[in-house]
Amino acid sequence: MRSIWNGAISFGLVSIPIKLVNATESHAVSFRQVHSEDNGRIRYRKVCELEDREVTQSEIGKAYEGADGEMIPITEDDLSHLPLPTARTIEIVAFVPAERIDPLQMDAAYYIAAAGAPAAKPYTLLREALKRSRKVAIAKFALRGRERLGMLRVVGDVIVLHGLLWPDEVRAPEGVAPDVDVTVRDQELDLADALMDTLGEVDLADLHDEYREALEEVIAAKAAGETPPEAPAPADGGKVLDLMAALEKSVREARESRGGEGEAEVRNLHGRGTPKETGAKKSTATTGKAAAKKTASPRKSTSKAGEGAGARKQAAKSTSKSTSKAAAKKPAAKKAPAKKSAAKGKRSA
Repeated sequence: MRSIWNGAISFGLVSIPIKLVNATESHAVSFRQVHSEDNGRIRYRKVCELEDREVTQSEIGKAYEGADGEMIPITEDDLSHLPLPTARTIEIVAFVPAERIDPLQMDAAYYIAAAGAPAAKPYTLLREALKRSRKVAIAKFALRGRERLGMLRVVGDVIVLHGLLWPDEVRAPEGVAPDVDVTVRDQELDLADALMDTLGEVDLADLHDEYREALEEVIAAKAAGETPPEAPAPADGGKVLDLMAALEKSVREARESRGGEGEAEVRNLHGRGTPKETGAKKSTATTGKAAAKKTASPRKSTSKAGEGAGARKQAAKSTSKSTSKAAAKKPAAKKAPAKKSAAKGKRSA
């Protein structure tokens, strides 16, 4: 990978010669602007307004436009003599816990490579110090004509520099949140919690850009003189009038799409102090003995994925009813008898 910046990391009195390499790349499909009648390329020419003629790149310089429109020329020599200690140095100013960094400040990322064998020892020292402290380094550096804020952290065996926005560059979210009074019921939160657990986690490596893949298919089809594939008709979901009904339907569909594996349960918010239990531990079959004794419990298992649609609807109704009654019962922390009976039922099965 080609380096884009050479300099050094200033770590107290330790100086580490380094090179910066772009850590990310864009896979977006780019287009050219063309004349729609004959596909001729559309190009932009740089023209001097005073002379009304096209100029070459060697004739173009920099200038700052003042409030009155006056152009103040700034040369490369002016920029090279700026009184900045960070002109060619990534100057570490502090070490802080990673959670102190607001993700809103995160910008471009760069891999930091040691520049030569002499830099290997101090580079490794900084890397291992960051690992052991479980902190990130806050630094200042100059890149592409301006001083920037950065964060150094360890990824594998490499130190990564994340550009950070200055705190005053992050806008306050004024007027963004809803300005109306809304009451969210416990039952709605329970269903939202169940939906989150049912959807579970995902390996980010499994996610991909479906839009880019579809766009590449269209380009390939047109290049081969074929008819581009048509997009499927969007599902007519209609308007959501009942939030509870929409949440219940979402939970059912999420469970069905996962074949009933790792089913989540609708839990009472008042019992959030207890550890979460998955559907695998509380299936309908293993809790049959506890259900027959009508043991008091604010949580009820859902039906198995192998049952028919009618059984799933009945399970959703009983889940909704048990959730509304749960607030009047004891907290979920006092469920030890129910768990023991369920365990006995499992052994007997």
